[in-house]
Amino acid sequence: MCGIVGYAGNRDCTDVLISGLSKLEYRGYDSAGIAVFEDGKITVEKCKGKLEELEKKLAREHKPQGHCGIGHTRWATHGEPSDINSHPHGNANVSIVHNGIIENYIKIKAFLTDKGYEFDSDTDTEVVAKLLDYYYNGNPVETITKVLSEIEGAYGLEILFSDFPNTIYAVRKDSPLIVGVGQGENFIASDVPAIIQYTRDYYLIESDEIVSLTKDAVSICDIHGTKIEKELQHADWDVEAAEKGGYAHFMLKEIHEQPTAFRTTIKPRIMDGMPFIEECGITVEMLNSYKKIFIVACGTAMHAGLVGKYVIEKLARVEVTVDIASEFRYRKPIIDKDDLVILISQSGETADTKAVLMMAKEMGARTLSVVNVKGSSIARESDFVLYTHAGPEISVASTKAYMVQLSIMYLLAIELAYAKGVISKEECMHLTKELENMPEKISEVLELKDRCQFIASKLVTAESLLYIGRGLDYALSMEGSLKLKEISYIHSEAYAAGELKHGTISLVTEAMPVVAVATQSDLFDKTVSNVKEVKARGAKVTMICSEEVNVDKDVANHLVKLPKVDDILMPILAVIPLQFIAYYTSVLKGCDVDKPRNLAKSVTVE
Repeated sequence: MCGIVGYAGNRDCTDVLISGLSKLEYRGYDSAGIAVFEDGKITVEKCKGKLEELEKKLAREHKPQGHCGIGHTRWATHGEPSDINSHPHGNANVSIVHNGIIENYIKIKAFLTDKGYEFDSDTDTEVVAKLLDYYYNGNPVETITKVLSEIEGAYGLEILFSDFPNTIYAVRKDSPLIVGVGQGENFIASDVPAIIQYTRDYYLIESDEIVSLTKDAVSICDIHGTKIEKELQHADWDVEAAEKGGYAHFMLKEIHEQPTAFRTTIKPRIMDGMPFIEECGITVEMLNSYKKIFIVACGTAMHAGLVGKYVIEKLARVEVTVDIASEFRYRKPIIDKDDLVILISQSGETADTKAVLMMAKEMGARTLSVVNVKGSSIARESDFVLYTHAGPEISVASTKAYMVQLSIMYLLAIELAYAKGVISKEECMHLTKELENMPEKISEVLELKDRCQFIASKLVTAESLLYIGRGLDYALSMEGSLKLKEISYIHSEAYAAGELKHGTISLVTEAMPVVAVATQSDLFDKTVSNVKEVKARGAKVTMICSEEVNVDKDVANHLVKLPKVDDILMPILAVIPLQFIAYYTSVLKGCDVDKPRNLAKSVTVE
């Protein structure tokens, strides 16, 4: 959840750390801090608030001068956001930054307290810093190995020892960590954007691998001290992809990048007019052999999975179960070797989704991951992987990552339907061609942003909203509701339109606006009937529908009409107005669009 970065080289270390943290702030922004070797000693500066608060403090008080150090931007888990709870933690001998959770920190804290240690913060991280100090024997790697044998949980740790003023040590378990390799300088961070302006070459660090890093060398060993040789990776996306590029917010930029992201994801997977996903190793014969399909994910990725369920079941007539990873892993699901488990994760590091992956493998099922980050943990552990080529997504609220996840779901559904013999080759090619045409249709819908901004102006004072839809539109409503609540802080709920009369309609008044998604022609009249029910109770209604349908003036207060495409593909277009409405509502409320409170981009702890 947190962002960590380290640097050893000839540049101004503080400047590099601040720059790196600015690229990682989407991972957490409750507080920030740095530790730098200054005149042979560890100097720590940290404070509560966003990174800009730390920058102000450095300008106002003291900016450490040095060439080796570590930094941290925090999403609070243990201990409220405060100056004291900010990272780094430690003392004059050792200083650390930490991404993750130490599950047995209370037990270790009691042990160290008995040994005479005193604690200033409420964090689990300070316990690790004090434990490193307690076991330190002059050999950092041996000390780290000893500490690893006692701590439990998930962690990405960067460590400074005062006896080694030009060296950063690091280790990870279940929290991402990469090492950037430069000329006369080296970097370490929890994600590639932190280092991309300095180098594109990096190593992926595996769990329980210990890194020793100076400006001239990178050494990696296992917990037994055996040296490990790593394959150098290369980041091939543009530096500008992690910049706003003239847009007011990353979220707005990423909404507008959706046509390109969609095209980039599907184009290599269409051959001779037919879907072709065998690049990942999963063949048509394999697809045809699976008895059940499970799609497991969290948040927005789970909503993409819901669309996938509707589409796969409708096209391929294969049973699909979709579940939230944090629920699925604890309910003892019935999975066997003839099943396929699909894991969807933008980061490829989502803790609950990764746990489901390992469980599925233990139960003998085959696993297919849909992820955006090459070399991520979920991608590496899965039997098959389909990468979504969205490029970096910086805004916490996911937009283009969801869009490309949808594109993979459609390709998979179409290929599976053809493999099962449910659709003919002609039907398969028709759907594939329609999918190829979607980037142009997406671009058309982007032109509706002014209309969506006007609608947002009517929602900005609402205390609560209701999103409704049927079938695929219900799945879309869930995503639209999530987008609004996570960045505008307006309470909203998504409800199956046909279920309104079973309780929820009691909440509807003139003070509760309703957003109705009605893109499915076979369900349109029924959805309109439900809309009329909420209108009769005073609700102001925004309806998202196809340009081909006629909507009476007494049905909706505001209409967003979409270009006509096959009904089954409408979710690809309908999500864009929902994204715009959430975005502009947040902007009009004065919220921090890209960094909503209490949230982080990648949930790497349970």
